[in-house]
Order: sequence, then structure tokens, then C-alpha cells
Amino acid sequence: MGKRSFFSVLLSLVVVLVAGVLPVYSRDAARDYERLMQLAEARYGTSGLQALQEWVRMVDAARDLSEQDKLFRVNLFFNSRVQFQDDLQIWGQEDYWATPLETLVQGRGDCEDFTIAKYVTLEELGVPAAKLRLIYVKATRGAAGIERAQAHMVAGYFSTPSADPLVLDNLVGEILPGSERPDLVPVFSFNDAGLWAGGQLASNDPTMRLSRWRDLLRRLREEGFR
Repeated sequence: MGKRSFFSVLLSLVVVLVAGVLPVYSRDAARDYERLMQLAEARYGTSGLQALQEWVRMVDAARDLSEQDKLFRVNLFFNSRVQFQDDLQIWGQEDYWATPLETLVQGRGDCEDFTIAKYVTLEELGVPAAKLRLIYVKATRGAAGIERAQAHMVAGYFSTPSADPLVLDNLVGEILPGSERPDLVPVFSFNDAGLWAGGQLASNDPTMRLSRWRDLLRRLREEGFR
């Protein structure tokens, strides 16, 4: 997650929770890859286009796989292509949530960027959003293997709503059930439909959301991921 303490990050997350109706988009809509590729080339040149083309090839090759195999492919793809770095080093900001395109082009990202890229890609591959969550945790294993408590984010796959989630993490390459990751203590989780705390859906509507998540969804639509 970086150099910020777990408690300072958690406090900042509480501050940015705002009232509203979470925008829900349809993952069944046709993806405009041509638009994405034009944008990648216009913004980042040949290197940007090549990075996006690698992602498109992986997605096309994984479309007909089982959900378990999709998890493996996506987790390996980003863990092997993206180097961990803090937002301050990459963006000059304390906390910035990058789109998958930005992460692919940079080849660098923090835990949120890994998690967002995996979440978006798995939805692109047809994994239902109801089975996916972005999970904030208290981690006792740092990016450099340092044993200290820090805020961290992982992607979770729930085969059923009450299942032990499979954890897709940039710190540990192997996809393991949450029960086998004692180094992670869940704080809260969210997806397109709501926010969970203590294992319970925080709102039926929902009426709460993360402002950074809202901003990220807007930028995803602008880029053509949505």
C-alpha cells in the first residue's frame, strides 16, 4: 500500500464516503477496443498501444475458460507485468486510483491499481460483478516482505455470497482462500452494487459510495472500458 499508516488511510477512506446512488453499468455492453487503442496511442504513443494490445490478446484468449482459470490468467498477467510503486512515485499524489490502461502503460502501480485492473478485467471476461469485490484489509506483510500492519487492497472472488473468497493479491502470487491468508484482516469491501462491512451489506440501495470509486468509474467510461 505504501508508506501511509493503516489507521491514517482508514480515516481518509471514511472521510471520502459520500451519500448517493452507486452508478451501475452493464458489462454486457460491447467493448470499444478500437476507441481504447486509439486513445492509448494518442496519449502514450507506440508503447501505450502495445501495452493495451497485450491486454486485449490475453482477454481474447481467456474468454472461454472456466472462472477459476480466468482468475489465474488475470492474476498472473498483472502480477508479472506491473511493478509495485507508491502513488507519490508514479503520479506525484498521495492517493490516485489508476485505470487499467494507465496501469498497463506505466507498468507500475500500488495495491489499489493491481486490484482495480484485475476487477475490471474479470468483469470484461464475463465474471459476474456479484462474485467480485475490492477488499480493503489490514495486512501484516508489506510490499517488501516487511512485517508491519498497513492498509492494503486485494480482489476477492466469491463463488457464492457466503463463500470463503479467493484472494487475488500483488503481495502473494498464489491465489488462496481468505481463510488461508492470516496475514490479511478484512476491513470492508465493495463492488458495483454496494459496500460491505463486518460481512454485512452496508446499504440495500446502496446509498453510500467511495468518491474515488465514483471518479474511477467516470474515467473508465471516458476511456471506453465501460
